[in-house]
Amino acid sequence: MTAPAMARSRHPTLAAWLAWQEQAHARPIDLGLDRVAQVADRLQLRPAGVPVITVGGTNGKGSTVAMLEAIYQAAGYRVGCYTSPHLIHYNERIRIDGLPVPDSPICEAFEAIDRARGEISLSYFEFGTLAALWLFHRERVDVMVLEVGLGGRLDAVNILDADVAVVTAVGIDHQAFLGDDRESIGFEKAGIFRPGRVAVCGDADPPGRLLAHGARIGSRLLLAGRDFAPLTGLRMDTWQYRGAGLVLEGLPAPALSGGVQYRNAASAITAVLSLRERLPVTQEAVGQGLTAARLPGRFQLLQEAPALWVDVAHNPQGAESLAMNLLGVPCRGRTLAVMGVMADKDVHGIVQPLLDVMRGWHVAAPRTERALGASQLATCLATLTQQPVQSHGSVIQACQAALAEAGPEDRVIVFGSFYTVAEVLQGDFSGPPR
Repeated sequence: MTAPAMARSRHPTLAAWLAWQEQAHARPIDLGLDRVAQVADRLQLRPAGVPVITVGGTNGKGSTVAMLEAIYQAAGYRVGCYTSPHLIHYNERIRIDGLPVPDSPICEAFEAIDRARGEISLSYFEFGTLAALWLFHRERVDVMVLEVGLGGRLDAVNILDADVAVVTAVGIDHQAFLGDDRESIGFEKAGIFRPGRVAVCGDADPPGRLLAHGARIGSRLLLAGRDFAPLTGLRMDTWQYRGAGLVLEGLPAPALSGGVQYRNAASAITAVLSLRERLPVTQEAVGQGLTAARLPGRFQLLQEAPALWVDVAHNPQGAESLAMNLLGVPCRGRTLAVMGVMADKDVHGIVQPLLDVMRGWHVAAPRTERALGASQLATCLATLTQQPVQSHGSVIQACQAALAEAGPEDRVIVFGSFYTVAEVLQGDFSGPPR
């Protein structure tokens, strides 16, 4: 190997590549498409050459992506799926045929991107997005399902023109980048819409600026409640989908927990039906996909007696969904919270929907510099609730303490951040002997 080639083999492992990427760019979050688009064109990654479904939204993105991925797999298609963030392993972000891509191919992609970029600086997320597209191109997938990382209009995945763009729901989050109100945030999320192409909105009350932008550019807007809907009570074993001029009867309940998943499923089915001329899918495949979809960390039950649930809810809208899910799955005993959040989050907005549900709070700071300190979180909670609040040195200690306090008919719910949930998924969360 020549010296220049050796210089271009920048890092020997995926961990080394990721550590370098975290420091290589001036700003960790640097929204904009110019730099990443230039590198994509040098790598000949645009146009995609296969149908692209881009999914944005404040909450519900991951669930909708998981269902789309599972439906297309059940239909026999080779699916490239890109999501963020990951819970435990970086490889979770890039999947082909439902399986995370191993370290070695991701490193190959990073090396190709590093060679192509020249003097162009890329962020951690931009490297990951380009790596996913490079791998999907090389592996000749039949369809790409891409999850927006932040916002939509200036997110790196938006360098591809989506054949179908889905906005699941619009809430208040990431205000420093997207704006302080639903109208501003809705406009940013509508940036993934394209003229003449289908734009699906699963929000029951879409912001006016989202609708106006879609109409102004000539998107084919399909709206929840107007153009499609799940038709059923949420506790039935089967349900109906109405939309795209069709009624699909006898669909199985989504495997993902929570009543909101029917709305996400309806958005996913609308996207699938919008592409049915290019990617035909049977109702049987739709049903198989709904029951096969899995998404760790979203209202997930880890153990029983006492029950231990985890949920990555980290904004007010996510907390509202969590509260509804908990009320929809009542327990005979108490519900105890284990909470850890990032310092830039709206703690009041997250806690408020859950105050009537929780009967005790255990708080901790997850292992990241971005976390809000446990004492600060406890102080904030003490102003909002009369229920007991206990502070702990780690998320695992908080979880162990909550489980030790819980009786067999009680339940513990861990929430507030992907980091918080990831620590419990990886750790020894069992309570000490009683």
